[in-house]
Amino acid sequence: MSRLIRFERTGGPEVLQWVEADVPPPLAGEVRIRHEAVGVNFIDTYHRSGLYPVPLPSGLGQEAAGVVEALGDGVSGFAPGDRVAYVGGALGAYSEVRNLSADLLVKLHDSLSFEQGAAMMMQGLTAQYLLRRTYRVQPGDTILIHAAAGGVGLIVCQWAKALGATVIGSVSSDAKAELARQHGCDHTIVYTRESVSARVREITGGAGVPVVYDSIGKDTFMDSLACLRPLGMMVTFGNASGPVPAFEPAILSKMGSLFLTRPALFHYTARREDLLAMADELFAVVASGQVRLSINQRYPLKDAATAHRELEARRTTGSTILIP
Repeated sequence: MSRLIRFERTGGPEVLQWVEADVPPPLAGEVRIRHEAVGVNFIDTYHRSGLYPVPLPSGLGQEAAGVVEALGDGVSGFAPGDRVAYVGGALGAYSEVRNLSADLLVKLHDSLSFEQGAAMMMQGLTAQYLLRRTYRVQPGDTILIHAAAGGVGLIVCQWAKALGATVIGSVSSDAKAELARQHGCDHTIVYTRESVSARVREITGGAGVPVVYDSIGKDTFMDSLACLRPLGMMVTFGNASGPVPAFEPAILSKMGSLFLTRPALFHYTARREDLLAMADELFAVVASGQVRLSINQRYPLKDAATAHRELEARRTTGSTILIP
């Protein structure tokens, strides 16, 4: 028997249940993994709340690290005892043991811990595609990242700085501003008392930035557009404050022929060769020390509801993990 988090109806954190279930032998192409650490991400709250509908009842979570226990038929490249990490597949990472398609797994470098593996796959691979593929940051660029003290934000700040960029980060408090500065953010904007777009224009001498990375959504979307220079790119990759309302696309032309994209990690990792290349680049920058993972919250797996409450109240910084 394995214990896991399940929910039978959508709603607040209180719908999360701690239950027992059998784990069958892995099917062809699958492996059985015993989790050592499980990542918590804002998208998990969207699945739980119903913002992103899923068939019910359902497990939860898309990211974890652990040890391979058994292989299904036809699996090659892995063996029992291998240390692995993953992001994606059917919901169900909030569990002690599960079966998963081997195509989703990457081997965890020996220099990296299970906690690092669980904390970096979704947030780190998101930072990788944002900085290296959606808009390829170059030395001398000045970029804006919202939620700079969050899990993705702290990785983006450090990685962009290592790439030679000047980093502007928006945060909700002075404490989070200090944390962002400690992780490579050159300029912090406390959006609860400052206009983000006005400060960005001040910092850039009126020019604006070539790219904005925005995971907040509704509350920041229009102000983010106002931060961009002509032909700049608006990357909206999350909805922490709610979905962006409908708008007239002609506004992009009026504000400087701006580009707008709404990327998702799983389109970037759909091909296994892309997943492996992205993970290798991520693991390398973490192993080198250029990016330090800030795992600032740890909860027992059974207390996933508490983790969700803290995350949604914006009382967390960096990464949050669950320990089975």
